[in-house]
Amino acid sequence: MKQDLTAAAEEHSLEIECIWPGQATLGECPIWDERRQCLFWIDSLEKKIWRSDVAGAGAQAYKLPDLIGSIGLCSDGRFVSGLASGFAFIDISSDPVGVEWIGNPEPEKADTRLNDGKVDRQGRFWCGTMNQDFATPNASLYRLDPDLAWHRLETGFTVSNGIAFSLDGKTLYFSDSRVDRSFQYSLDPVTGELSDCRGFVDTTAYEGRIDGATVDADGNYWGALFDGSAVGCFTADGKMMRHIKLPVTCPTMCAFGGPQMDVLFVTSARFSMNEAQIAAETLAGGLFAIRGLGVRGIPEPRFDAT
Repeated sequence: MKQDLTAAAEEHSLEIECIWPGQATLGECPIWDERRQCLFWIDSLEKKIWRSDVAGAGAQAYKLPDLIGSIGLCSDGRFVSGLASGFAFIDISSDPVGVEWIGNPEPEKADTRLNDGKVDRQGRFWCGTMNQDFATPNASLYRLDPDLAWHRLETGFTVSNGIAFSLDGKTLYFSDSRVDRSFQYSLDPVTGELSDCRGFVDTTAYEGRIDGATVDADGNYWGALFDGSAVGCFTADGKMMRHIKLPVTCPTMCAFGGPQMDVLFVTSARFSMNEAQIAAETLAGGLFAIRGLGVRGIPEPRFDAT
């Protein structure tokens, strides 16, 4: 029995706008670059990084040679990324886009690829793999250190998602989105080692499942509820605080940005929809901005290769 979220969904003061109706096949990984004052996001299956201003204007695409699962900001202006073929640096200032390969953590697995990823408070890039059949539990969670060595921390997942970090950098959030499992891990900020895996949000209680996520300046966790037409905000102990409905079935990831870090950007997807569903849901795959939340995010940490 799904919980009745009618009361929680009453967010009358919010402004929800589709600022880019571009119909991404699989929009993901919005990230605000406070230095360049612009938003980046990706279309995973179309092999593109997109860029726009805070209002979605001037959208520009950068074509990649490979499927892309996630990006993180680097201190030198490049991106660290999880591509289907492995970890890489991406330089959109060159034409064509520059790709410097770091390495593939799973060369022996033809059925997995890198998916959700994020830079932690200490400047390390965490990225999980996914099985491309969305069913086999052989995906893993990796940590890429600034010396470009990667380490497998956990395994046995299906689709890695929901990666985010507490404000003090001592908790890692993670979800296996295809089996409705969401976790917290204790994270040693110095060593990068994980311990004390525990349940976080029971996503079977809500419509949808946690896909991409972020935290706000108050330490609360925001997750896109894929197949749930909503974004949820959860306390650090897993209780839902807010439930914001969106005009698309498949929101994929959210991130705070804008000059005041008070806009929540949300990507969405349409790859899992049939033609009739896409025709009825014309904003599917669009990029959304939610204003008036009364909360702010914090700038994303940057990866700094040594």
